[in-house]
Amino acid sequence: MKIASVIVDVPTKQTDKTFDYLIPDQWIDTIQPGMRVVVPFGPRKIQGFVTGIKIHSEFQKLREIVEPMDLEPVLNHELLELGNWLTEKTLCFKIFAFQVMLPAALKAKYEKSVELANGVKTSDLPGQLQTFFKSNSKINWEEALKSGIVPLLQREASKGHLEVLYEVKEKMKKKQLKFVSPLLSITELQDELDRLPARAEKQKEVLNFFVQNYKPVELRQLLVDLSISSATVKALVEKNFLIEQDREVYRDPYENRTFERTSPLPLTDSQQKAIQPILNSIEQKQHEVFLLYGVTGSGKTEVYLQSIREVIEKGQEAIVLVPEIALTPQMVNRFKGRFGDLVAVLHSGLSSGEKYDEWRKIQRKEVKVVVGARSAIFAPFENLGIIIIDEEHETSYKQEEMPRYHARDVAIERAKTYNCPVVLGSATPSLESFARAQKKVYQLLSLPSRMNNQSLPSVEIIDMREELRSGNRSMFSSKLFDMLKERIERKEQSVLFLNKRGHSSFVMCRDCGYVVNCPNCDISLTFHSKAGQMKCHYCGYESFVPKHCPECSSEYIRYFGTGTQKVEEELGKILPEARVIRMDVDTTGRKGAHERLLKDFQDGKADILLGTQMIAKGLDFPNITLVGVLSADTMLHLPDFRSSEKTFQLLTQVSGRAGRHELPGEVIIQTYTPEHYSVELAGTQDYDLFYSKEMMVRKSHHYPPFYYLSLITVSHEQLMAAVATTEKITAYIRSRVSDETVVLGPAASPIPRINNRYRYQCLIKYKREPDLPMTLKTILDQYQKDTASGLQVSIDINPFILM
Repeated sequence: MKIASVIVDVPTKQTDKTFDYLIPDQWIDTIQPGMRVVVPFGPRKIQGFVTGIKIHSEFQKLREIVEPMDLEPVLNHELLELGNWLTEKTLCFKIFAFQVMLPAALKAKYEKSVELANGVKTSDLPGQLQTFFKSNSKINWEEALKSGIVPLLQREASKGHLEVLYEVKEKMKKKQLKFVSPLLSITELQDELDRLPARAEKQKEVLNFFVQNYKPVELRQLLVDLSISSATVKALVEKNFLIEQDREVYRDPYENRTFERTSPLPLTDSQQKAIQPILNSIEQKQHEVFLLYGVTGSGKTEVYLQSIREVIEKGQEAIVLVPEIALTPQMVNRFKGRFGDLVAVLHSGLSSGEKYDEWRKIQRKEVKVVVGARSAIFAPFENLGIIIIDEEHETSYKQEEMPRYHARDVAIERAKTYNCPVVLGSATPSLESFARAQKKVYQLLSLPSRMNNQSLPSVEIIDMREELRSGNRSMFSSKLFDMLKERIERKEQSVLFLNKRGHSSFVMCRDCGYVVNCPNCDISLTFHSKAGQMKCHYCGYESFVPKHCPECSSEYIRYFGTGTQKVEEELGKILPEARVIRMDVDTTGRKGAHERLLKDFQDGKADILLGTQMIAKGLDFPNITLVGVLSADTMLHLPDFRSSEKTFQLLTQVSGRAGRHELPGEVIIQTYTPEHYSVELAGTQDYDLFYSKEMMVRKSHHYPPFYYLSLITVSHEQLMAAVATTEKITAYIRSRVSDETVVLGPAASPIPRINNRYRYQCLIKYKREPDLPMTLKTILDQYQKDTASGLQVSIDINPFILM
């Protein structure tokens, strides 16, 4: 008798533990930890993950597993362990921890079938199975269950002869294309050619084609190449000369692209010095965390590529994380150019089908390198040799919903298991990482100067208050305007950066000061001119701009603030000759738009690239000689202790886009607070001075890296219920922590209402509180039972957004 411990797909406090199920005899050798199974739970049948197999259970009457959903485990032993660690670290449900590791295609409703693996013939299977696969290369899972042949299928799958397809209803199908292949040998084909009557010239052409190319060909391709109709092929299929088959092809997001192969570049002395400790760590199989701190354009990517080459030569695998979709096209070019088909790519710009196919390539060990955004950290490799996190300071590495993990922490945890190095790269490391490097927890590697010793661009900070005083009401200072004009005349390119999307921030009445707010959230609506609408970026509410002020009926209702659309309009007025490409969430929403816009800019089809933060990092174009930051202050005034750090990082990153090659670069930063240290020091690109100033501020206010943070947010449709619960929770925490710990609250969240739910929060700042995780877990357990009353309590450990 064998028993499986299963985590079921019911995310509640009461079910967040393993349940025991009997393994029926026919599955005894089949079911392994890491597989998904269908189990009876109450009256329904649901999916679950097997976490272990045992012989005894303390329960008497056990129900049986209905069926396995996989022939091979989808989570290996290490990922199962990682799931336990995630659950503990982020206080999430186990089922969420396991699901976050799988591609979306494995999370929906599914239909399943088993098919012959590529290149396997029916005759390679044992006799009993041959009858099932004779007429079709694929059989339905239901049919396999009824016929009792699953254990046999299992055995063949482990030999690599068969594989399971998850055909997810509506969501995901494997991509099938019709292929035509010859049924006869070459000599037989030639005999048939001679026998065909003269008028069947099209059929002769097709047979001739197969005599010369004796291999399967995609039907569409064949019809185009020989300019024939499908009836011709059909006639030959009916004569049993050819056979038509559906074949699976990977959905390859890069199938129409050829990547120029590149070879390793000679390293500079400082690159050599930086890469040596990484190579030693790979060689000696030692786990270390390196912080690669290199100014923009200092050649960090080349260090990554050569470290990975070392790992691949040892037969191991590598994960490379890049922050946002913006980085991926250029990053993909570099990695595919160096390692070709050994690279899988995972990012939000792919369809769920493409993601599923890329994930399967990893699981089948067909690739050695994964380049992707946050979730790629869970790639199912089993022999990791290095994990690289580029632009490690980026906030997009933190997931904001359950499980609220930070990719950096997951990377370090996985690397410990494989005894391999983690490389965190950045020109502006996060304060936490830099502080750890100073304390020798991480090993600091520096690249202090740009490749080919290009000087960093010269930066000029322009006080927009002075511009206003001198009567310039435009969003471009006269200096920036002159320089843009000059660049267009010299046929050089410029980048204009604005940290905001939409047209204007808000709509306001000039007579009475009324601002149009969202009816469901306590936040102003953002104006989008293309649709002529105002939108709430929190709950999705949309409405048209009123002609008159709802308060005082005045007609003076105007848009305030600046968005990318508005800048584009203004550019059209003052520089009509300029060709502008705009990149923001609205223009890059469609699949592939991102890459296309960057390609157009690279090919010189525009003079100015205007965009939000998706253009701030990683872009490397030789012809950019001017970067203009239109308003450096948008982030400074947010209620977030990291706002100066983020401002400094962004300005430094954007400035780094200029003058990366032969032509020298210039940067103009427009601001209303030129005296703020994060703006001033971004101008001189002095990270070290910024670090020491910011650390003093953080220390005096008890913020990371001196203290850890945990944020508890309580929301309810009734204000008093939210306040009362937050008060209770805050009092409970105060009674359980030491005097050194600071507990702030209850306080209204910075956005006090979203989607008609009132939000209150409590912030805990602590240094050493070994019992705090237990205390927080108790709170969650207590209030998760209370969901019927409409109360929601969420806890974020090390939050990145305090809104």
